[in-house]
Amino acid sequence: MAIEQVCPAGVLPSEEWVTGYYGPEPIYEGEALAKAIIETVERLTK
Repeated sequence: MAIEQVCPAGVLPSEEWVTGYYGPEPIYEGEALAKAIIETVERLTK
């Protein structure tokens, strides 16, 4: 199951945003996903 299928809407940035902010390589998509997951967990545990 992909993270995109279980995260609430609006948690993950768009592919265009990730490419523009981080870069086009897959490692940057992973970095953006990790950041989104961490921020969501922090928000939910407060």
